[in-house]
Amino acid sequence: MQEKIVTISDSITVGELAETLHLPVTTLVGELFKNGIVATINQRIDFETATIIVEELGIDAQLERKVDSGENQASTRPIYEVSENASERPPIVAVMGHVDHGKTSLLDAVLDKKTVEGEAGGITQHISAYQTVRNDRAITLLDTPGHEAFAALRQHGAVLTDVVVIVVAADDGVKPQTVEAIRFARNANAKIIVAINKMDKETANPQLVKTQLASEHGLNPEEWGGDTIMVEVSAKTGKGIDTLLDNVLLVADMEELKADTDVPAQGLVIEAHMETGKGSVVSLLIEQGELKPGYFVVAGTSYGKVRTLLDYKGEALKSAGPSTPVTVTGFKELPQFGDTFQVIKNEKLARQAANTARIEQEKAAASTNVTSADLLKMMTQEHESETFNVIVKADVQGSLTSVMDSLRLVETNGAVTLRIIGSGVGNISENDVRLAANEHTVIYGFNVDLPPAVKQLAARDKVQIRLYKVIYELLDNARESMEALLAPEVIETQLGTLTIKGVFRTTKEEIIAGGEVTSGKVSAGLLVRATRGDDLIAEMELEKVQKQQQEVKEAFEGDMCGLSLKSTKKVLLEEGDKLEFFTRELVKRTLG
Repeated sequence: MQEKIVTISDSITVGELAETLHLPVTTLVGELFKNGIVATINQRIDFETATIIVEELGIDAQLERKVDSGENQASTRPIYEVSENASERPPIVAVMGHVDHGKTSLLDAVLDKKTVEGEAGGITQHISAYQTVRNDRAITLLDTPGHEAFAALRQHGAVLTDVVVIVVAADDGVKPQTVEAIRFARNANAKIIVAINKMDKETANPQLVKTQLASEHGLNPEEWGGDTIMVEVSAKTGKGIDTLLDNVLLVADMEELKADTDVPAQGLVIEAHMETGKGSVVSLLIEQGELKPGYFVVAGTSYGKVRTLLDYKGEALKSAGPSTPVTVTGFKELPQFGDTFQVIKNEKLARQAANTARIEQEKAAASTNVTSADLLKMMTQEHESETFNVIVKADVQGSLTSVMDSLRLVETNGAVTLRIIGSGVGNISENDVRLAANEHTVIYGFNVDLPPAVKQLAARDKVQIRLYKVIYELLDNARESMEALLAPEVIETQLGTLTIKGVFRTTKEEIIAGGEVTSGKVSAGLLVRATRGDDLIAEMELEKVQKQQQEVKEAFEGDMCGLSLKSTKKVLLEEGDKLEFFTRELVKRTLG
């Protein structure tokens, strides 16, 4: 009998799959439960999980994946249709590249300012937005983090932009985050310009950088007949910076970047945090329209009225147009990093839009996706893992997202489960300490302060608070803490074997016997395992070894020797029994 072909999407709810297969929902839920998944009728499972469950149930049906007609692979910036009245807008440029290749220093040189000394460990911790002017034309610049834990921020940085300037150190060459930046830029359909930095160094080798980019990543320099602009620069001396900006404007002219200003403003949230006396402080990048103080805006599940509108220098603006980075206050709560914002006519409509978004978010959270990887992990997991509870507080929303995502990605091979029981933007509070005390939890603070009263409460309640300014130090500490939870591994090392040739005396605590060493060596102090055929008789300890009536330290393969064995109970050995000599030690386990 031929199998029935059933076509389903990449993911499907348990209820929909049961209906498609003409099965009672209880049968499907029961089978999922057997495989370690407690599922509800509305929970979504992916195609691979559905296939596994159908095979487990023995149903005469073959699942086929429904092919989507549209391509929606790459995450790209919303494309706004421009009208005939659209005017030229400044290009949005993301500066990306490997950690410590000089992205922020290059921006400092462009903007004639100093920020890198203020960065923890010299690493940008969140997206920063600036504007500069070249030949009476504005250019918007985004500085993105270099550390691998900030991949989500860099992804958004690329999505936001028209041009990606990839900074590569002339003395270091192409590195993993350079490659990642190229991928992000391509996925976002942004134009790429390469800035070969640190040309002031004696070890600078720009030709090597160009060769690596051309041969390994398909970025061919213009002077080699390719189409990628590569500019040799030095953030330290200022060499090539004007040329770099001229090329950014040239690319912008070729792209004919335009936007409407007479429409409701829209754009993206690039940062959000709380400040005492100001409430929510949100950085926005306007993509079309005009934003003014007094306008009502909604971003995801948050809304508010723009109280203050500031440029990147902190100076007040009466209005801001396309491609302008601004900082606003007035949101009722913090929007999420990466949310799209838009101007709404009045407060009532803004509140309704935010509530609708909240309802959709709650629905999505209620129908958690279960992947085949989750299923297979649950099917093969032999024992419950240890749990490491944490609360995470960070200075801004983007950093909070990156820290939490990075903590979840710490590889533990299922040995330890990291559970984030609380998180938020702002300084560590007494409520955080109280929650941590109840759950035996560590509080991690990233770029935040610890008020004296909260510190005293934590000391009283014996709550650990760990503050960091560099993300990889925080992740290293979390990894070490999880390793400390692992039970030590018992390692046995076999050193020798012996066959019993005679038993001379047996008491409750001691056995005197003799035999021939058949492999390795035997020495006093070793543990002994006695076997008869396939049966284990007992475990004992070797106290003494004798050869020719003389006590010796050890005996080797082929030697005949006498043994004094210590036991906790009476053991009756016989001629022909086998003894295995071994050591047993506890070794600290690691997550590596």
